[in-house]
Amino acid sequence: MKDQPLVTIVIPFFNCPYIPHAIQSALEQTYSSTEVIVVDDGSTVHTDLIHPYMPYIYYLGKQNGGTATALNHGIRYASGEYVVWLSSDDIIYPEKVAAQVRMMQETGASISHTNFNFIDEHGNVIQYRAGTSPMTRQEMLRMFLMGNPVNGCTVMFHKSIFQSVGLFDESLRYTHDYDLWNRVLLAGYSMPYITEPLTAYRRHQGMGTLRHGDAISQEISMIKAKYQDRIRAQS
Repeated sequence: MKDQPLVTIVIPFFNCPYIPHAIQSALEQTYSSTEVIVVDDGSTVHTDLIHPYMPYIYYLGKQNGGTATALNHGIRYASGEYVVWLSSDDIIYPEKVAAQVRMMQETGASISHTNFNFIDEHGNVIQYRAGTSPMTRQEMLRMFLMGNPVNGCTVMFHKSIFQSVGLFDESLRYTHDYDLWNRVLLAGYSMPYITEPLTAYRRHQGMGTLRHGDAISQEISMIKAKYQDRIRAQS
């Protein structure tokens, strides 16, 4: 790796009992030039679980507004050249940041994503390599007409991408990631993919995709309608 640019790992947190595992995984990266920002989105429980990590992280508090608002808050305060999003109930494997920085520097990419494993509430892997297969930009555009093939917690951004396409849409409570990926692709960016699983995505009863399925479906339909004509024109 030609240099060690700073990478900011942003962890939105709201009443999540798994937060210590997320923070620990961020602190255990083999890549040494990192900062960890935990954005407390108005939590009322489990904040005590963060206290042991306070000397090693930046802790930002805010009123509750949803994941997109917490991500944007963290991104605005990020000092890193690159930004990683890590959900408070997921973990990243030790080589994730190093592998993505290396690949993005070699390819000149402004955004990338990786494969991932599913884990259960106890941290046991229940499905290996659960992500998509490698796709060309054109194949990804066609995939986006059907749904979201990109797991947000596998993504690394160069910070300049937010200046180009904007931050997450805070009006979208659950599908802000799908919306942003559409804007990224329509702006002409490619999203290179690392086939190695470098993130563990936790399935548990409290996860939003299980509790808010109807609202998520409505938002996805709205985003598809918003972008589908432009996506088809480019694909």
